[in-house]
Amino acid sequence: MTIFKTKLSALALAVLFSIGSFAHAENTQHSNHQVHYRTVKIDGLDIFYREAGRKDAPTVLLLHGFPTSSHMFRNLIPALADKYHVVAPDYPGFGYSSMPTVDEFEYTFENLANVVDKFTEKVGLTKYSIYLMDYGAPVGFRLAVKHPERVETLIVQNGNAYAEGIDNEFWKPIKSYWKKRTKEQGDKLRSLLTLDATKWQYTYGVRNVETISPDTWGHVQPLLDRPGNQEIQLALFHSYGSNPPLYSNWQAYLRKHQPPTLIVWGKNDAIFPAAGAYPYKRDLKNLEFHLLDTGHFALEEDGTKISVLIRNFLGKQLTK
Repeated sequence: MTIFKTKLSALALAVLFSIGSFAHAENTQHSNHQVHYRTVKIDGLDIFYREAGRKDAPTVLLLHGFPTSSHMFRNLIPALADKYHVVAPDYPGFGYSSMPTVDEFEYTFENLANVVDKFTEKVGLTKYSIYLMDYGAPVGFRLAVKHPERVETLIVQNGNAYAEGIDNEFWKPIKSYWKKRTKEQGDKLRSLLTLDATKWQYTYGVRNVETISPDTWGHVQPLLDRPGNQEIQLALFHSYGSNPPLYSNWQAYLRKHQPPTLIVWGKNDAIFPAAGAYPYKRDLKNLEFHLLDTGHFALEEDGTKISVLIRNFLGKQLTK
């Protein structure tokens, strides 16, 4: 009987130890996947960001497009966080970051890039891969040119650096605004800030509209509709004209530094069509190229596929 009790006690301890170890593993995994919602001060502005993963893991800096925010990465962040330190800030005027008026802050891509640059330093990012999407491309390429030693890889999703990507019909009224910044020209662009236009950005070119969550425009549109935000977006429409003159610099950066690059591009995008993806092949030697059968916000329909491609790509590039 004593021997039986001893064996039973030993078995119970083993089971408890196993349960405790499993619980610890689960808690550790949960901790790595847990997304934290944080804010830091940059030049007096509150910059909101989402963060997950171990801080000693390789960092992936996610730079959002228009008219969204770090919200566009809400599913990608936990999908990468078990292996990577993932950080996604909101620019001033977007998401949950401060929204100073156009009289209080100069909304240019140069200034957005400066804020993001200071943000990376404030939160301690010394090396990172950059996810470049839409507005994130001119912000991210400015960072890359300024700090090439910090950039480990690039992940380009419908983010332009070549003239071929902005010579389509969508850009004609915006280019007119670059040339002539008048109230009349600006008012013609306000239709791009409506709920219908926001829905169109999320749904045009997708395979199945019923897979696109209305939580997307449900998040974005109320932020666009805040008093004063339309003026911010018009300022950035105009400032986008400062980007094409820098394309040659960004292309020179690609040729000189040859950052390993993953292209995951929604080929049905009416804003940044596939024509803007192909020219990267001219300048990059270490390039993985994927055109996806979806639209502008490719993560909404092909998020799982993109996360797998990113994990495979980073797994190869960051372990060399």
